[in-house]
Amino acid sequence: MKKYQELYNFLMSHAMELTEEWYEGLDKASSGGVYTTQDPQELAVLKSQNNKFHRGFFKVFITEEVFLNELENWIVMVASDQKHLETPSTLILREFYRTRNQYLELINQFWALHEDRYSPADKETWENLMIETMDKVTVWFFEEYDRHAAKKLNAHRDLINKLSSPVITITKKTGLLPLIGDIDSERAKYILEHALAQSNERRLERLYIDLSGVVTVDTMVAQQIFQLSEALTLLGVQTILCGIRPEIAQTAVHLGLSFENIPTYATLENALSLDIEKYGQEQYHD
Repeated sequence: MKKYQELYNFLMSHAMELTEEWYEGLDKASSGGVYTTQDPQELAVLKSQNNKFHRGFFKVFITEEVFLNELENWIVMVASDQKHLETPSTLILREFYRTRNQYLELINQFWALHEDRYSPADKETWENLMIETMDKVTVWFFEEYDRHAAKKLNAHRDLINKLSSPVITITKKTGLLPLIGDIDSERAKYILEHALAQSNERRLERLYIDLSGVVTVDTMVAQQIFQLSEALTLLGVQTILCGIRPEIAQTAVHLGLSFENIPTYATLENALSLDIEKYGQEQYHD
């Protein structure tokens, strides 16, 4: 244990030096995210995070329990940091490798100073422990990083779904659902649930679904549109489809879906013009 304690003291005495050396060695021109900051406050945080990692990691040479606790706190803190989440994972991985090489160089320096007392086998033991631990910590970090990145992505996806699937009130009894972009199974499910809830909440009698902005339509999308129309009918809401393109019609026929009971129009303009004639223009000035 004395061998490890002496090495630990040596490494700790170089912790601040390691941080400055690490920062100076950053390839700031090609780096991205957190590593390109020029803000003094953000830079101080970045260096502090790096230095805390050194001080926590070096404790693996003297006590495993404290080491694990400190590194866990560091990993959770940094992996969930917004600046790091905005940084490509490949760049973060590169810095783990650079740090590992810094540690190997320091171990080599320590052994060179004391090779009269320590054998090459001692040096190999220290290096193996460091490399094995660094590999575990790196995997540990990216598991946490991916978890937070996925959580952030899901939050963005939910926001995009909400903003890209609005039910717009045209009159007190008429609404419009303009669909834009690609529709995957997750978004289709959201559209179905959201449109039903909003139509019911606003007590709509008619809902126009404009498909002219949908990039691609496959069998799943056509099926979801049919299901949405069926569900709205059960709520007493008439569905009017607009922007029906030939490929949408072909997909519906291929699936055996019948839209014969659903009014369809080539454009939203045509549908609204006919609606005004049928229900009266005054309702569009509520």
